[in-house]
Amino acid sequence: MIVEILTLFPEMFAGVVGSSILARAQESGHLRLRVRDIRDFATDKHRVADDAPYGGGPGMVMKPEPIAAAFDAVEGDHRGVTLRRTYLSPEGRPWNQRLAEEYAALPGFVLLCGHYEGIDERVRDLYIDDEVSLGDFVLTGGEIPAMAVLDSVVRLLPGVLGNEESLVSESFGPSGLLDHPHYTRPAEFRGLKVPEILLSGHHKRIEEWRRLEALKRTVARRPDLLTAETRARLTPAERALLDSLLDGAE
Repeated sequence: MIVEILTLFPEMFAGVVGSSILARAQESGHLRLRVRDIRDFATDKHRVADDAPYGGGPGMVMKPEPIAAAFDAVEGDHRGVTLRRTYLSPEGRPWNQRLAEEYAALPGFVLLCGHYEGIDERVRDLYIDDEVSLGDFVLTGGEIPAMAVLDSVVRLLPGVLGNEESLVSESFGPSGLLDHPHYTRPAEFRGLKVPEILLSGHHKRIEEWRRLEALKRTVARRPDLLTAETRARLTPAERALLDSLLDGAE
């Protein structure tokens, strides 16, 4: 997968893209990543990439010329490959696991990190294919959302995770439920013991326990996830159990 990031603050990405899963994905060839400094595409000696807004008002706006030149450079470097051009914006589609899966199926994408009061609207008109948001709040810039988007997508690429079975049971995965509780050694910690079922070696009963705990956790914390689609993935016994849990939660 090809990912290009356009930002005014490339130094913010060094620790994230050089560590853990993202670093291994690049080393293994699953990810071709480049972080470009938008200021490198400014044409004046001071590398100015922002200006005051027409019509007045507070703050500055990112100028269209450097951003357009950066997008053009990306296109020139990847001719024949269609990269989705995405702007990280509080006005975009809410980012979630389904969108991460959608992006993971792409050959690649470009992430534009906004800053200040945002970008000149003409960049949106001429270049942007999609806009995504981490949620209904405002951050200083698009760099942190870009890191979150990048990480959530890359970990879904085949061969990136050491054990891809973890993708099946984790929160927001194929089951549509939150993840079940996890335990490791020691068997007792500060008076709290690991549930006996996990020490039994009875794999079928352990799996049933984990499904039950995932249902309980989803009912308690995120009942909004229990859509018709999620219910359809449950067994009849699990649906009956879910209904009893929901009745008890009322």
